[in-house]
Amino acid sequence: MSAPTLVTWGLIAAAIAALLVRPFRWPEFVWPLAAALALCLGGLLPVYEALHAVWRGADVYFFLTGMMIASELARQEGVFDYLAKWAAWHADGSARRLFLLVYGVGTLITMFMSNDATAVVLTPAVLAVTRVAKVKNPLPYLYACAFVANAASFVLPISNPANLVIFQQHMPSLGAWLLRFGLPSLASIFATFAALRYAERAALRDPLPAAGERSSLSDTGKWTAAGLLFMAAVMLGASACGLSLGWPTLAAGAVLLAAVCLRKRVSPVDCLKQVSWGVIPLVAGLFVLVQAAEGTGAVTVVVGWLQQASQGSAGTAWAAGMATALASNLANNLPVGLLAGSVVAAAHPPHAVSGAVLIGVDLGPNLSVTGSLATLLWLGALRREDVHVDAWRFLKLGAVVMLPALILSLAVLAI
Repeated sequence: MSAPTLVTWGLIAAAIAALLVRPFRWPEFVWPLAAALALCLGGLLPVYEALHAVWRGADVYFFLTGMMIASELARQEGVFDYLAKWAAWHADGSARRLFLLVYGVGTLITMFMSNDATAVVLTPAVLAVTRVAKVKNPLPYLYACAFVANAASFVLPISNPANLVIFQQHMPSLGAWLLRFGLPSLASIFATFAALRYAERAALRDPLPAAGERSSLSDTGKWTAAGLLFMAAVMLGASACGLSLGWPTLAAGAVLLAAVCLRKRVSPVDCLKQVSWGVIPLVAGLFVLVQAAEGTGAVTVVVGWLQQASQGSAGTAWAAGMATALASNLANNLPVGLLAGSVVAAAHPPHAVSGAVLIGVDLGPNLSVTGSLATLLWLGALRREDVHVDAWRFLKLGAVVMLPALILSLAVLAI
């Protein structure tokens, strides 16, 4: 391996490690951008290739921007608080029923608003409800938010931004997606629920205090909820027509923001200020790092292996799914998904193999707290509320929850 290649991979590894550890508590996007800048200044990556890599992510940026605007608007208008309180009310004093309802709400939010929305917006709402209800141990309900955010993230193309980067310009239409991933995603959701409920069974035995008064949505909250349904319909319509998801999501989010702000007669600036804009440069920096990785020839080697293995072994899909699941926990599923997307685009493997890669990238991160962007966002949301989750405990729980779901989902996909 040549010296430039070693330096390139060293910078990539350092950036990903810093992204996960967050030295000095600096924002996550600082490290990929710093590594990308170092690659360009050091002559390891031509500037025009870096700019091209940034442009490749345009559809993802549009999608993320639209979803973040809608999620923040829904948070400000109390939509997620309402859903969490609705679950507490209908639990009727049963911890097991509350766990089921929180998991169900998280599934729906993940399906139609992406896993990041479940992690960032539903988690604080659920924690607030458990505090008001004086729940002794809120962790099972918080775990439900984290695990379902990944388990339900391949029900629809819009359920996870990673879906966009894996298939890139070859995203299946909505019908083809449901035929391929409908049953595996159901297997993932139910297997994750069953394993997590079993693992947390001791904490779910105690009855809950009374839920208190039933909550209601304000008029603008109802408008926002209706707008979210409209937005989901727009995205699903775009997917059904085989269109890219970025610009329809951004347009629908902008229309929703404008409609609510006009009704309230307020400026949209307050909402836009609260959006986590750092996600956009983070993703852009990762696109540049993946471009640099491609320049080392590593992608070519993996593409050659994948093409050869796909022709000669039925176990290639299993190997691909397990490998991407493991890699996602070691290096986070967003950079792994970007790299996997480049491999899939170049290798054109069978549907079973590309589907297994997607499941590995989406579901595999349920093993560790550093596995996915959604789980990192979930962890950050808890830290802001002074709730700390032990990484080792999460890993032990993840081994019990993720592995059966992954095996079952890959098995259903193979069938």
